[in-house]
Amino acid sequence: MGFPILDVIIALPLAGALLMAVLPEGAPAATKNLAIGIGILELAFALWMAIAFKTGNANAGFQFTSHQSWIGPLGIAWDVGVDGISVFLVAVTALLFPVAMASPRVERRSARAYFGWMLMLESACMATFLSTDAFLFFVAFEVTLVPGYFLIVNGDGPRRGYAASKFFLYTFAGSAFLFVGILATYLLITAHGGGAGGFSLINLARGAAKLPLSDQELLLGSFGLAFAVKMPLVPFHTWMPDAYSQAPTGGSMVLAGILFKLGAYGILRWGIFLFPRAAVDLAPVALTLAAIGIIWGSVVAAMQKDLKRLVAYGTVAGVGFIVIGLFGFTVQGITGGIVEMVNHGLSTGALFLVVGMVWERRRTFDFKQLGGLQSVAPVLGWVFIVVIMSDIGLPGLNGFIGEFLVLVGTFLTHRWWAVVATSGVVLGAIYLLWAYQRVFHGPAQAINAGIKDMSWAERAAVAPLLAG
Repeated sequence: MGFPILDVIIALPLAGALLMAVLPEGAPAATKNLAIGIGILELAFALWMAIAFKTGNANAGFQFTSHQSWIGPLGIAWDVGVDGISVFLVAVTALLFPVAMASPRVERRSARAYFGWMLMLESACMATFLSTDAFLFFVAFEVTLVPGYFLIVNGDGPRRGYAASKFFLYTFAGSAFLFVGILATYLLITAHGGGAGGFSLINLARGAAKLPLSDQELLLGSFGLAFAVKMPLVPFHTWMPDAYSQAPTGGSMVLAGILFKLGAYGILRWGIFLFPRAAVDLAPVALTLAAIGIIWGSVVAAMQKDLKRLVAYGTVAGVGFIVIGLFGFTVQGITGGIVEMVNHGLSTGALFLVVGMVWERRRTFDFKQLGGLQSVAPVLGWVFIVVIMSDIGLPGLNGFIGEFLVLVGTFLTHRWWAVVATSGVVLGAIYLLWAYQRVFHGPAQAINAGIKDMSWAERAAVAPLLAG
C-alpha cells in the first residue's frame, strides 16, 4: 500500500482547525501565518498528487484509493479516490484557500475562530470531492454548512446574521432531499438484489441501471434539488447574493470559488453518473433553468448599485454555463463544464479578492462613492481589468476555454439553449466592464485622493490566481 495521500489531504486542514481551537488568543498575526502555512503545505500535497496522477488511460478509474470499513453492517466505508474530474477541483481548492486566508480578515473577530473555520471548510470540501462512498459524501457535504455559516455571520455586512441564517436553512433543507435520495437509492437497489456493495459509487451506479426509469427520474430529482440549491441554480438561488455580499473577503472567495462547485460536482458525479437515462429525460428542465439563470443573473447584476452584489449576481450566470455544459451530453460540453468549474473558481476568487481590496481602502461598495481609482491605484486597476477579462472569457485567458467548449458542445445537441447562453457572454461583458468604468474611471472622488496602491503582500496574494 502506498502513501495515503488523499487521507492526508483531508486530514491536514482538519488537524489545523483543531490546532486553532487550542491556540492562545492574543497573537493574530502568528495565527494567520500558521494557518497560511498549513494551507501552503496542503497545496504542496495536492500538487504532488496532481503530478503523480497517471493520465492517458481512459479506463484507469479512481487512483490513490483508500478504503476502511466504517459502519460494516450497512456497508458504509471510508472510501476515497481521485479521477480526472476531481483532480482539478482538488488542486484549485488547495490553491484558493491559502490565498483566501492571506486576504484581510475581519478584525473584530477572533483570529483562531476565523482561520479554524476556514481550515475546517477546506477539509470538508476536500472530503466531498474525494468521496466515493455516498454516505461519506453526504456527511462531508453536510459538514460544509457549519463553517460556511460562521464565516458569513461574522462577516462585514450589516445583514450578515440574516444572510447566514438564510444560507443555512436553504442548504440544510436541500441536503434533506439528498439524504432521502441516497437512502431510497440504496433501499431500491437492495430490493432488486444489488445492495451487497453498500453505498459505494460503483455499486450504486450498477444497481441504479436496473431500476425502472420512473424510479430513476424521481431519485435524480431528489439528488438534483439538493445540488441545485447548493450551486445555486435559479430559482433556488435567493440565499446566494446575500451570503456572498455579507461574508468577509476570504469567506466570499471560498464560498463562490469552491463551495458552489460542490453542487455542480455533485450533479455530475452523483446525479448524471448514477442515473444517465433519467438525466437525458430531465435535461430540458435543467437546460431551461440554466439559460434563465444566465440571462436573469446578468440583467440583475447590471442593475446593482453595489460592487460586491454585482459580482455575487454574476455568479448566477456562471452556474448556468456549467449546467448547460454538463447537460449538453457531448464530450466538448461536459469537458467545458468541468473546465469552467476550475476556471470560475480562479476568476471569481480573484474578483472577490480585488473587490475586497477596494473595500479595505474605501470601506464601501457603493458605486456613487467610488470612481477615479485608476489614477491613484493603477496596479489595482490593471489587476481588476485582467480578472474581469478572464471572467468574461477573453480569448487567451482561462475563462475562454471553458465557455467556448460549453457553447460548441451544447450547440451540437441543444442548439437554442446554446444560443441563449451565448447572449450571456455579451451581457457579462456589459455589466463587468461598466463596473470597471464606474470604479476606476470617471471623475475622481476627492476622498479617494489618498488611497494607496496594491502593496507587495497583496500582489503576492493575487499572483497565483493571475497565473492560473
